[in-house]
This record gives sequence, structure tokens and C-alpha cells, in this order.
Amino acid sequence: MALSGVDNLSRLPELKSKLLWTFLLLAVYRIGIHIPVPGVDSAALADFFESVSNTLFGLFDMFSGGGLRNLSIFALGIMPYISASIIVQLLGVVSPTIKRLQDEGAQGRKKITQYTRYGTVLITLVQGFGIAVGLESMTSPTGAPVVLHAGWAFRGITILTLTAGTVFLMWLGEQMTEKGIGNGISMIIFAGIVAGLPAAIFNTVRLMQAGEITLFLLLFVLAFMIAILAFIVYMERGQRRIPIHYAKRMMGRKMMGGQTTHLPLRINTAGVIPPIFASSILMFPATLASFSNNEILSKFSAYFAPSSIAYNVAYISLIIFFCYFYTAIMFDPKGIAENIKKQGGFIPGIRPGTKTREYIDRVLTRITLWGSLYVAAICVLPMILISQFNVPFYFGGTALLIVVGVAMDFMGKIESYMISRQYEGLMGKGSKVKGR
Repeated sequence: MALSGVDNLSRLPELKSKLLWTFLLLAVYRIGIHIPVPGVDSAALADFFESVSNTLFGLFDMFSGGGLRNLSIFALGIMPYISASIIVQLLGVVSPTIKRLQDEGAQGRKKITQYTRYGTVLITLVQGFGIAVGLESMTSPTGAPVVLHAGWAFRGITILTLTAGTVFLMWLGEQMTEKGIGNGISMIIFAGIVAGLPAAIFNTVRLMQAGEITLFLLLFVLAFMIAILAFIVYMERGQRRIPIHYAKRMMGRKMMGGQTTHLPLRINTAGVIPPIFASSILMFPATLASFSNNEILSKFSAYFAPSSIAYNVAYISLIIFFCYFYTAIMFDPKGIAENIKKQGGFIPGIRPGTKTREYIDRVLTRITLWGSLYVAAICVLPMILISQFNVPFYFGGTALLIVVGVAMDFMGKIESYMISRQYEGLMGKGSKVKGR
């Protein structure tokens, strides 16, 4: 099966070209990660990040592929673009203008993309200024200042460098989507997370050589990771299919309808947005505590440490809340029910219109509960293994969801491309036979 896929790949030069573009653009991204912003003591910054790994800095560093730890030109990663996209989607609920653009098709999407780019630049400027000011007050655990020469010159250079880096990264993602395979933004996040895997493997081998972990524990971790990955794949593919029947009707001289299709409802409609939001909120007190000597804030931060019961309970609750919240934004049962009714369709046993909307909403509410519990379990289990049993489990739950989701999407795009080209080849052969 694998050999057949490689053989088919060799016969599709267009697909090889797209794959080559994807890997080349990802290589450019990884090279940029190692280009630092001027005026920063890299050793002092690395020491500082070791002490704040369980704060927002650690979360953002994961999404930037280690760029924030190095304070590279891509330090902010693609997170400002994701934040701008989420804000624009949320505005679609309250802003009639954005809602109208969302319903206008390709032209509307083009305008929304333009607004998202402007929002990305604005967010990057604000975050760049915040990072520049924050860096000036940072010191490593040994007391060494992170910034060599503080002042407005350093702030201006940092803001311009980080903004230019994020804009270039956004452009890189768009080029990857257009000329490569898969979603460029997702591929950049995927590459940033996976880039830390070799270091994690080396660290695990070092721990094993030092006798800190046994061979049995290592085999258990590998088996557990494989089981978790299989479970994520199964749940991400899982969906509830609601059957929809279309009645026969005359349109001109043709009889239309009379067919049966289905409405797929994914178990995890919200994707990885809920754990990202939940992590950001819970890590915010720890981030503030790293800059402040306030005793109350420090105690509160210690109480909500990732290993504590309070943190995990709050984390699970927030994930469930954001799963429902984001699903409600992304999925409109009323609009779907109206479209089904306009096209002459109906769900067997359910009246069109309001009853259909209520039925879809009820089914979506039930499967979102299971989807939210699945996301919460995936995010909390690795954390429990790391904190309670000292298991060297590299990927956190959010990273696991992203890695598996993007890998599935990437392989799906390759498969679809190969099938479409094979279909075109068959059509070409058919036309030649017909011409004879």
C-alpha cells in the first residue's frame, strides 16, 4: 500500500512540486527561528524562560516553535494572526457588516482576510511594544539583565523586527496554502511543535542512561502515546450523520430531488480553540506573578499550578464552556434548517422549519458534551502523568490535538489530490476512446 502511494507520487510531478514548495517554505520558517532580535542577551533570556515554563510565555513559545525563547524575528509566531482571525469571527456575531461579508461568498471572504491582516499588524505592534518593555525589566535567575542597552532605540527596533517577522510569516503561510499542500498557517504551527521532538527524544535517552527512568517506563510511555494518538484520530473522524431527504419536484421539464443525503456533525466542532483559550486564562496569573513581587498574586499563582487539583478542575470547566461557546459561534442551526427547507429537504420524522432547528440544536448539544469531555481528557491526562508520576511525556494535550489534526488534514489533502488526478486521467482516456 505504501509502495503504491510512492509509485503514484512519482507519476504526479505537480504533487511533487507542491510538496517541495511546502518543505522549502517550512525550512525558511525554521531558519528564521534562529535569527535573534538585536540587543538581547540570549543566555540570560534562556535562563529566564526556564523559570517561567508554566506561564503564558511557555504556551506562546510552544506555538512559535521556540522562537520566543530565542527572541527571534519570528518570536510572536503566527499567534497574532490566529487571534485576529478569532476576533473577526466573534465580530460576525455582533457586527451586521462582518456577518454580511461572511455570507457574500468569495468576495466577502477576501474582504474578511484583508481585515484579518490589518488586525494581525495591529496586534503585533501592541504585543511587540509589550515584549520590548517587558524585556527591559526582565532578569535571569542569576540577576543578569536580559536587555543589554534599554531605551527607545531598543523598543523601536524590537517592535519593527517582530512586526516584520510576523507579517512575513503570515505571507509565508498564505504562499504555502496557495503553492503547497494543506493549510499554511496550520503547517507552520505543526512544524514549530514537532521541531522540539528530537530534543525531547535526546532528553529521554539521557534520563534513561542516568537511570532516572527504566526501560519498562519508557515502553509504557510509548504504548500510551500510540493509544492516545489512535484515540484522537478516532474521535477527530467521529461525526453524527443526520439523514436528509429531498422530495421530488418539477423544475421546468426536469424532475429534481428524490435523493437522500446527510448532515455531518463533528464530535469536536470547536477544534483546539477551547484548550488554547482555557490555558491562556489560567496561565495569566502566573505570568503576572513572574513580573510582580505581590504576595497575594504569588500565592494565587501557586494555588493554580498545573499540578494542582484546582487548576485541573478549572481547566476542564473552561474547556467545556469554550467548546459550547465556540460551537455556537461556528455552527448556526437556524440557518441550516432554513436552507434545508428552501431546497425542499426534510429530516425523516421532523417537521421542516422550527422543529428541524430544535432537533439539530438538540443533537449538536449532546455531541458537543462528549466532544468537550474528550478534549478535556486529552489535555489533562498528559499533565497528570507529567506532574504526578514524573513521566517524560513530551507533547501536552493541546499540542497533541494540533499535531494529529494537521497531520490528518495534510494526508487527506494528498490523498484527495491523487484521487482527483487519477480521475482526470481516466476521463482523458475515456475521451480518447470515444474519439476513435
